[in-house]
Amino acid sequence: MSDINIKITDREGVTHDVVAPTDMSMNLMEIIRAYELAEEGTIGVCGGMAMCASCQVYVEEDPGLDEMGAEEDAMLAEAYHVKDNSRLGCQLHIVPEMNGLAVEIAPYP
Repeated sequence: MSDINIKITDREGVTHDVVAPTDMSMNLMEIIRAYELAEEGTIGVCGGMAMCASCQVYVEEDPGLDEMGAEEDAMLAEAYHVKDNSRLGCQLHIVPEMNGLAVEIAPYP
């Protein structure tokens, strides 16, 4: 399988069913940008380096995400609007095991 299905709820509360390729080394932040689901300049501000939390999402359906790394955990410790299910989209690399993932894009600071 080279594509997976993901549900992404944008900041306006609209849920989008998107198809994400698993063979292009993309992350969730890049998928959100590619589908233009967040206003330009409000997501991936740091370029996906886990340094700004603009790509923070709330995981609503977790089909089996990898554990959070130390950099991601440290950034979320300083971010706004953090919940128990917060993750950074730039740290969620699109893999087949993510099929069925559902997330909501966190508010922009």
